[in-house]
Amino acid sequence: MAAAAARARNQRLPPEVNRILFVRNLPFQISADDMYDIFGKYGPIRQVRVGTSKETRGTAYVVYEDIYDAKAACDHLSGFNVANRYLIVLYYNPQRMGKKVSTKEQEEQLRNLQTKYGVDGEQHAKKAAAGKE
Repeated sequence: MAAAAARARNQRLPPEVNRILFVRNLPFQISADDMYDIFGKYGPIRQVRVGTSKETRGTAYVVYEDIYDAKAACDHLSGFNVANRYLIVLYYNPQRMGKKVSTKEQEEQLRNLQTKYGVDGEQHAKKAAAGKE
């Protein structure tokens, strides 16, 4: 087992791998202690945060001491069944975890940028049409 662990430590990890896991589809009644029991099998955990508000129920963050332990947990616990729910375990990605922006807000931001930079959004369509002739 020690040889396998040493080999795992020498492998190059993909860039999205980090020590923080984001877990979705958890049973609403799960406790932090339950999370430590499930995720602690893969290595020492620095912190567990279980969502308690209406928007965050069923989610949690698990922070491992070591990146390789986080990778092992993510690999083994994605799809794991807890109280008839299959866990979705992802690496934490701050860019993707930002607040959800509605399509209407995105369109408004785009119009504001177009106005600011004097662009109508049609210049690419005009170039494409001219290139086809």
